[in-house]
Amino acid sequence: MRPTGFEQVAVTPLKRILTNGGDVLHALKCSDEGFLGFGEAYFSWIEPGIVKAWKCHKRMTLNLVVPVGEVLFVLYEPTLDRFREELLGEARYARLTIPPTVWFGFQGTASVNSLVMNLADVEHDPDEVLRASISSIEYQWRRR
Repeated sequence: MRPTGFEQVAVTPLKRILTNGGDVLHALKCSDEGFLGFGEAYFSWIEPGIVKAWKCHKRMTLNLVVPVGEVLFVLYEPTLDRFREELLGEARYARLTIPPTVWFGFQGTASVNSLVMNLADVEHDPDEVLRASISSIEYQWRRR
């Protein structure tokens, strides 16, 4: 049986090195399994309780890291009508690798703004991403 998009999603614990004057937080090395090349890196702030959903990339592999705050990522597999949740942030510092064709959305769950970093293997292309309204996929987002 061919693996579905969910089986290809990976959560990789990341190193946080405590140093005097401020910690060092690893994100992605070219020798890491989730590294498929470099297209672009960008940061996105998300306010407490705000939901940004739904997106599905046709070609892009995302490597998402939350160094500040906390974010709930929700992955959706329409063929099986199932969800997968991954909570990342300062308490669970990890990298979420989402391959192409996986629908996802996310919500800021901290009491402060959260920061999401994406290290993508291709540059942003508006024709490369599919979008759906938040109400088009029935999921019960957390209430603040």
